[in-house]
Amino acid sequence: MATAVIDVPMSVLDLAPVARGASAGEALQATTELARRTEELGYRRFWVAEHHNMPAIASSAPAVLLAHLAAHTSTIRLGSGGVMLPNHAPLVVAEQFGTLEALHPGRIDLGIGRAPGTDQVTALALRRTMEGLSAEGFPRELADLMNYFSGDEPGEITATPGLGQSPAVWLLGSSGFSAQLAGLLGLPFSFAHHFSAQHTLPALELYRQNFRPSRWLEQPYAMVAVNVVCAETDERAEWLAGPSALSFLKLRSGRPEPLAPPEEAAAYPYNEFEREFVRQRRDGQAMGSPETVRRQLGDLLARTGADELMVTTMVYDVADRVRSFELVADEVAGGLRRNA
Repeated sequence: MATAVIDVPMSVLDLAPVARGASAGEALQATTELARRTEELGYRRFWVAEHHNMPAIASSAPAVLLAHLAAHTSTIRLGSGGVMLPNHAPLVVAEQFGTLEALHPGRIDLGIGRAPGTDQVTALALRRTMEGLSAEGFPRELADLMNYFSGDEPGEITATPGLGQSPAVWLLGSSGFSAQLAGLLGLPFSFAHHFSAQHTLPALELYRQNFRPSRWLEQPYAMVAVNVVCAETDERAEWLAGPSALSFLKLRSGRPEPLAPPEEAAAYPYNEFEREFVRQRRDGQAMGSPETVRRQLGDLLARTGADELMVTTMVYDVADRVRSFELVADEVAGGLRRNA
């Protein structure tokens, strides 16, 4: 018996993965190609994530990259998944995303995270001071950022662009802190299931329990980001997923490097501890043929009640990355172009 198609909106999170032997420029061009293709397929959003000091990821400057992507697309919503607020002065973020919203009204999402998206040494290099790098300072900096857009508390500084050019603001999280804060503020919430699967259900429950209607939302709206590798067969998908698993293992081991070819990833001599690490990393994610991925995403939706799914796919070759999103759109989601 066939599994029912996935019928919630589907979006994309891309990290501009850098394959071994490729340049950052080639990685960013591949992201541009993917943004255009996912727009054609009917995906709702295309977000890029801020990471630093990671050789396998080229999306370190989301605002710059989003400006480029906006110039090469026309309808898909574009956003940050996210901007890591501890790394930036709120005024700078307001001006950057106010500019994007002014240039592309109604198409810009500002996803905000409270982690630095890197190690503490690099975070200090970005901020140049320890002030603002702790979780305790995040609510105040978020309030300052929101005020630059709204002008609810007029002050001596006006964000231009920014004031009156507010993107859609989201809070992102991988634990309960941002989930609770998003609920209290009445903001949409996106949970990083792709690297914090064990915390997904408790965080979503916190968000919904604490939700208060606001000028932005009358009811809670939760999006779940999930790793997906879809190919014609389960075996092919497993093969394609190898480089991402190996890259994450090396990152966690303090040895970050670009994505290895799948042949090298398949031949890597995992020890027992490393195999268990990879197994846990894949827990709750979606990998396989369209039928397998449809079943896995259906299970995720049944457990989370997510209003939207955001798919992220890290594979070595851009053609395989594009093909995965095509299969998800056409065979897992039943044709996003018809649902858009």
